[in-house]
Amino acid sequence: MQSYRLNADRALEWVEGPTPAPGRGQVLVRVKATSLNSRDMVIANGLYPFPPLPNLIQLSDAAGVIEAVGPETTRFQVGDRVVNSFNPTWFGGPLRKVGRMYGTDIDGWLRDYAVVDEHALVSMPGHLSFEEAATLPCAALTGWSAVAGVGPGDSVLVQGSGGVSLFALQFALAAGARAIATTSSEAKAERLLGLGASDAVNYAETPDWGSVVRTLTDDRGVDLVVEVGGAATIPQSVEALALHGTISLVGHLGGAGQGMDLMPLSLRFATLRAIGVGSRSDLEEMNRVLSQHRIRPVIDRVFPFSDAPQAFGHFAHGSRFGKVVISH
Repeated sequence: MQSYRLNADRALEWVEGPTPAPGRGQVLVRVKATSLNSRDMVIANGLYPFPPLPNLIQLSDAAGVIEAVGPETTRFQVGDRVVNSFNPTWFGGPLRKVGRMYGTDIDGWLRDYAVVDEHALVSMPGHLSFEEAATLPCAALTGWSAVAGVGPGDSVLVQGSGGVSLFALQFALAAGARAIATTSSEAKAERLLGLGASDAVNYAETPDWGSVVRTLTDDRGVDLVVEVGGAATIPQSVEALALHGTISLVGHLGGAGQGMDLMPLSLRFATLRAIGVGSRSDLEEMNRVLSQHRIRPVIDRVFPFSDAPQAFGHFAHGSRFGKVVISH
């Protein structure tokens, strides 16, 4: 088995070892593709709020094919195409306790073979490639959960062109909502409009983009904001928000920012909710919608397995539109 572990210097290290065999209720997955998330950068930079165990294989998102099954395995057969659930022990309902997670408590997916519990996997949407399907466990499901409840007549604001924001835009449109996007360049604005956004606001040129969004909505504001910037951008998100609107907090890419004034949020009678990806049941429901609407993930770039360190570098420092994927 070939894999990449995060060593004591927080650098990816190539490791080889024997291919594991599945036990009772387990399956052997031939990993075909993985994808990167902001969480992976936070772990690699030593900034994760829960200190990870040393020398773990990285990455939480993968797609692959079942190559062997252990005794008493019933969910899958050899040859089935699968993706993993981001939280391997959250099967449905409210999350009451955070279990062991890939890359921090248990080995992740940046390897060619993995043995996992059969209940930690779901079937892969049939219209997607392995590279596309590898983007689903974290970013897609976070976007899905962030826009849960929106429908025809609603308006949604997504920030930027990262994986979560693009998935949220696609899911909002599939639900019949209007989607407005913020971005940092005209080139990205054109691509966002091509994906179906009704408008794209350049936040680099217009720091007061919240008021622009209000103008675009006839001063009503949007019903929901998918917030990826965190404290640094929430004031503008509140400005863009309609009365009784919702902010789905999924990231803190803008940094800590200054102390937040809660009065504007109160005057909007707004809801601020933190999004924690989703359960296996949520992932299965999302995959059904992906299949029905033939939604395809937006991929920025695919790196070969041998160039995994370069994929990390591109994610950290490159200008991205969509997901960064590693093909195994």
